[in-house]
Amino acid sequence: MALLDFSRSQNVSVTAADWVFGTVANVIAALVGWNDARRTRDALSQLSAYELDDIGLTGADIDMISRHARM
Repeated sequence: MALLDFSRSQNVSVTAADWVFGTVANVIAALVGWNDARRTRDALSQLSAYELDDIGLTGADIDMISRHARM
């Protein structure tokens, strides 16, 4: 016996408030991602070549990692 019945479709309508909230949430998420990438890039840029090598990176990897952090 199932506890939840998922076979019925729900009548869900998207209101303007839902759209605005979703848009604002997406903008905030983009800003947080941009800031995380910036902080990561700045922190890695402070490391010497020896320290980067110690964690398996090179100076050329810094931009790639910060771009990946944004996604």
